[in-house]
Amino acid sequence: MSGDAGGGRNVVLGVNDLPADGDVSHDLAAPVRALAVGAHPDDIEFGCGATVAKWSAAGCEVFHLVLTDGAKGTWDPGADRDALVALRQAEARAAAAALGSSEVFFLGRTDGELENTAAERWEVSRLIRTLRPAVVLGHDPWRRYRLHPDHRHAGFIVTDALVAARDPLFFPDQGLAPHRPEALLLWEADQPNHVESVSGFETAKVAGLLAHESQHETTLGIPAGTAAAAAAAARDEAVAGFRVRVVAQLQAHGHLGGVALGESFHLVAV
Repeated sequence: MSGDAGGGRNVVLGVNDLPADGDVSHDLAAPVRALAVGAHPDDIEFGCGATVAKWSAAGCEVFHLVLTDGAKGTWDPGADRDALVALRQAEARAAAAALGSSEVFFLGRTDGELENTAAERWEVSRLIRTLRPAVVLGHDPWRRYRLHPDHRHAGFIVTDALVAARDPLFFPDQGLAPHRPEALLLWEADQPNHVESVSGFETAKVAGLLAHESQHETTLGIPAGTAAAAAAAARDEAVAGFRVRVVAQLQAHGHLGGVALGESFHLVAV
């Protein structure tokens, strides 16, 4: 599950109704390479899926890094955790493919127990130095009233690892040259100051989210599939309703920057 309220349908899209603080910038040039880092297997699709799809279509190599194993993403207390982890990894790869991304990496930390320690910072800084992305995307760790600890820790892991990756005296045992990305984009921003226009890429975002089938009921508000005609019709209606909510969220974010559909971020110069 992704939302801070444990899969509550009203927060599933990371709605942020806080006004932007000052001027809002628009549309970075599509980078040659980007790295998106999410706490859970569906967080990247929620936070920046349409932006990723837009950049991928423009020729950007986009890589995903998922920090936890997603093993608590179910309401079934008797679920086979190992099977769920394998399923969620497969779903993350399918979602990335729907967005046009290049590859998904998994750090494999325990869902709900992510911590920002030197070990996590070492791993993420190593990946930044290896992939050398022009833009890094991740959770805003400073978002007020955020309940889910994984989202907070994931945000700080990214910011701290980025500092380590750019400075040569951090983690010299990696044997890798330092790398300073050009920009950091934080989604679900407490103070959004940047909007990526994503008109035409809403369908890819929805497809990426729907690829996480294990999360349909718990997070997306879509009932589990069944062969019964009435239930199938209800599921189709729920999927259509989910699409409407995604587009409405993109419209709300776009409004911050005066565009029809957008994804909003806090842009940090690195």
